[in-house]
Amino acid sequence: MQIPPFFRPAAAALAAAFVAGCSAPNARDALATMGNREAALSAALPMPEAARYATHYFAWEDANRHRPVLAKLYLPAAQDGPVPLVVFSHGIGGSREGYSYLGKHWAANGYASLHLQHAGSDRNVWFGNPLEMVSRLQNAAREGEAMDRARDLSFALDQVLGGEWAPRFDARRIVAAGHSYGANTTLLVAGAQVQREGRVVSFRDPRIQAAVIISAPPFYGETQLAGILQPVRIPTLHITATADEIRIPGYYSAAADRTDVFAATGGAAKALAVFREGSHSIFTDRLGTGGQEYNPRVKAATRELAMAFFHTVFDGQPAALHQWSAQHQGMVQRFESSF
Repeated sequence: MQIPPFFRPAAAALAAAFVAGCSAPNARDALATMGNREAALSAALPMPEAARYATHYFAWEDANRHRPVLAKLYLPAAQDGPVPLVVFSHGIGGSREGYSYLGKHWAANGYASLHLQHAGSDRNVWFGNPLEMVSRLQNAAREGEAMDRARDLSFALDQVLGGEWAPRFDARRIVAAGHSYGANTTLLVAGAQVQREGRVVSFRDPRIQAAVIISAPPFYGETQLAGILQPVRIPTLHITATADEIRIPGYYSAAADRTDVFAATGGAAKALAVFREGSHSIFTDRLGTGGQEYNPRVKAATRELAMAFFHTVFDGQPAALHQWSAQHQGMVQRFESSF
């Protein structure tokens, strides 16, 4: 299974920049950057009051794989009983601190959100010897790491649904979500299958009842996208933008690749929202990309769209998606829903 090889030419470009005189970030600078970004994000995009959610950090170890699995949980502050749970997978070079605008909003509105950090493709790819940057990014995009990311998600579910935290979550309402590389991870646990040496390789986790797919790259190197994605039978929400393009030296992925993933995904219950303009990274915590004023508007609309999807799937309120579409028609170039 070829997962995002476009990161490989990106690795070469980044390494060249560092060699030309830029210095690789260190951990202290990275923490300062994250703090500044969170402050800037909160200033640009209204966030729920901190009293409406709580955050908890986890540092697990999967002994079977000798692999750390870090996570950050956004938990609704007011719980009358078990709450639904979203498990979020970041893009390459990300961390459990990313996509905070989603985690905070969902938790403040009754949905716990567990943000994973994938050890083989997380923010650590940016640190270390600049001359080894290419190698780190290539390793992050290899097939084995793609599979480990899917295992990370299932392992994290084992921890929160099988231990002292279990009573806090409704195991009948579990959602997988992810952006970019994390969208591929989400598709894998949602049921996507590939053939290897004459056998089917699947990471389907039956506990996942719905999936949010944001800016999903295709499964590169695979010629039959429908064959890979037709086994995904759970309800899915696909989110992208008309300028959701991947442009790096030596590789280009058109925005249409994102809608091709939607078309190939199986299941009778699925929805697609394509924002006007935007960018591939507009759905991260980064500001400015896709338009300084437009960026926070897309973020706000995205978190609201996901909530409408949750209400549709779990509360039997299909009108929620159509109401969202009507409210945001000026921002949305294409909206489809089979609900």
